[in-house]
Amino acid sequence: MTRVAAPKILLILALALAAVYLFPLYWMYATSLKGASEIFANPPTFWPRDPDFSIFPATWERRTMDTFLWNSLVIATGVTTLTVLLGTGCAYVLARYRNPWIDIGLFAILMLQVLPASVMITPLYVGFNQIGLLDYPRTAVIIAAAGKAIPFYIVLVRATFMSVPGELEEAALVDGNSRWGAFFFIVLPLARNGILVLAILTFMQAFGEYIYSKSIITTQSLQPASVGLSGFLGPNSTDWNGIMAYAAMYVTPIILVFVILQRRIVSGLTSGALK
Repeated sequence: MTRVAAPKILLILALALAAVYLFPLYWMYATSLKGASEIFANPPTFWPRDPDFSIFPATWERRTMDTFLWNSLVIATGVTTLTVLLGTGCAYVLARYRNPWIDIGLFAILMLQVLPASVMITPLYVGFNQIGLLDYPRTAVIIAAAGKAIPFYIVLVRATFMSVPGELEEAALVDGNSRWGAFFFIVLPLARNGILVLAILTFMQAFGEYIYSKSIITTQSLQPASVGLSGFLGPNSTDWNGIMAYAAMYVTPIILVFVILQRRIVSGLTSGALK
């Protein structure tokens, strides 16, 4: 294999893998535009013969998607805010003050990350019920989802803080800054790319949160869009184009956010490797 041919082969391989990965997304959009008979056609059609765009406003109104998406936005914003506020300080401490107890704490944080949400939901539900937090189900979901997201956030943001030279803080302290001043005006601006990237990823993950919301929120008007999607599914459900239209409207905002911010995400993920 020559040096000229190798990049082309790798590019073709990358495009093939991307096509395989993105095909379900394309199939979701295509199926949402098909009629009921065309969905079950054999062989299947890879592009709708007679696209019906009316399914989108009909599904939006019939399933009150504005309410579901608003609840998803509230939960995702709450989880992201709580994760950033609590996780940033913890990541900074773990990056700057190193001793055996810090390593033990970091190991405990990593152990929290490997626990699946399905295992945690029962003790969380019982605990929330004991303190009366189930009367505020969206708040309960925000706290539960943030508790799941914070360990991942701390581990990665800690690496970002470790890439900021400690000498800059020492120079700020010599110039008369307090520890808080050095953190807010020196360290935090240098680590903002990594923090922003993790905040975006946390928001995207929380926007699709399902397990805690399904188990804790029983009032339909407070449920997020992920739970609303499950309302289509039943023993005799055949409204596949409605399901796909709902899913398309649900995931499109997140896809747009990722496409708009992809350069910043990539630069934030690679910034630590360039220091």
